[in-house]
Amino acid sequence: MIPDVIDNDSLAQCMLLRKLSPTEWQAILSGGREHRVLPGEYFFHQGEESNQLYILLAGQVKLTQVTEAGNQVVIGYLRPGDGLGIVVALSNMLYPLSAEAMELCLAVGWARDDMKALMLHYPQLALNSLEMVGERFAELQERFRDLATRRVEQRVARALLRLVRQFGKRVAEGVLIDIPLSRQSLAEMTGTNLYQVSRLVSRWEKEGVVQSEHQRITILKAHELVILGEDL
Repeated sequence: MIPDVIDNDSLAQCMLLRKLSPTEWQAILSGGREHRVLPGEYFFHQGEESNQLYILLAGQVKLTQVTEAGNQVVIGYLRPGDGLGIVVALSNMLYPLSAEAMELCLAVGWARDDMKALMLHYPQLALNSLEMVGERFAELQERFRDLATRRVEQRVARALLRLVRQFGKRVAEGVLIDIPLSRQSLAEMTGTNLYQVSRLVSRWEKEGVVQSEHQRITILKAHELVILGEDL
């Protein structure tokens, strides 16, 4: 049962529901089921059968992947309005990563076959899913290009700027990245190690570019990060 009160602002940002009317949203959401996931619990695990797909309505989710060597990689973070497992489930693949709730999360979930039936009824829904594939592919291309061609300093700066675009919150000091973000997680996002990230963040703190405490990072001089990220 989907809650009566839904954050339309979050849904309006959801690529899967773009160009659909609020009436169509409600019909599509009514075909799903409410999921509440506690902090530290998972929507799904890497390697499981992808028989469910979700839209996040509230909360934050961390996407991780474990390599064959046993190393964990942080793929990214999701906010309300983002889809979880949509492309994978529609492709009948195994989940290639795990989705962990960072705080109490509320989502709408559909069985794979139910979503396919909805797409047949609402063709715009299917077109939106194709657009999602294109956007995710472009994001992965950019991440791969960063890993292949950019120095560690650039990769970390660019990762912080991406997180600002997703989770930035204006505060008195600057822009807070409003998610728990450890230095280890930042290292796992950027293909480096804890030592390198700690050294960079400590240096940037001394230079007044960022402020870091209690796994929260505030960007004090965003233009300096842009200069570093673009190697200007």
